[in-house]
Amino acid sequence: MKRFKIGGVPEHFNLPWRLAIEEGKFREAGVELHWSDMTGGTGQMIKGLQAGTLDIAVLLTEGITRAILKGLEAKIIAVYVQSPLCWGIHAPTNQSLHALADLDGATFAISREGSGSHLMSYVLAQREGWEPDALSFNVVGDVYGGLWALNHGEAQGFLWEKYTTQPFVDQAKCKRIGEVYTPWPCFVIAVRNEVLAREEVLLNAIIQIIQARANQLKAAPDTAEVLAWRYALKQGEASNWLKQTEWSSTAQMNPSEIQNTVASLLELNLLTAEEAEGWPTKLFK
Repeated sequence: MKRFKIGGVPEHFNLPWRLAIEEGKFREAGVELHWSDMTGGTGQMIKGLQAGTLDIAVLLTEGITRAILKGLEAKIIAVYVQSPLCWGIHAPTNQSLHALADLDGATFAISREGSGSHLMSYVLAQREGWEPDALSFNVVGDVYGGLWALNHGEAQGFLWEKYTTQPFVDQAKCKRIGEVYTPWPCFVIAVRNEVLAREEVLLNAIIQIIQARANQLKAAPDTAEVLAWRYALKQGEASNWLKQTEWSSTAQMNPSEIQNTVASLLELNLLTAEEAEGWPTKLFK
């Protein structure tokens, strides 16, 4: 039995992993997966891969792409969620911020440097025609830190996955003033290089198992009900999320899927041309 340490966000996207582990599907293939919830998101998982406390991570495409091209010893081995991520753009409930233009030059709460909440703030600035260098950032650790920062005058904006924050919007702990989508597949599976070199066959088996389980979940008639129960969502919200979410069903990496990510990071000066040179070879196994 081979044991791997894997991390992912404690959100609805990762229900296929939780179910497959609970059902013993990986153990049947001779694999024991030790799952850790990463409330700090992609930035926390990058640190885990770097430190060796994680072998595998299920994390945001933009964050891991930048980290690898800046020297992280890891590779992307598969797309996990093919569809884009809908980021909610959140503001304090107790301030007169009502329009996206009010966030031009604002302080954004981010989970960690290099995280999705950090990088997508730049993508938002680019979309809205703001000067990216005018933004400032407050590192808050996780979604709860982001809410605290909004409501204690330490940030004016906070980006996080729309459906995850919906309960907080309903409770008036923050308000949503817009949305921004990633122009690329939102989640990928990454592995430390030394683990990939040693266990490629088992890693391929893990990908096949999780993609099959995700596709079963997508097709099951009671999935929205299960999602709502497990993740404190209203069933209508869970159903809407499920309709717009597509888990990947292929293990083949197509560089064109990540090309927009690299181009955006370059345009936003979050990568240098030297770092991005030969990027497909650096990113993929």
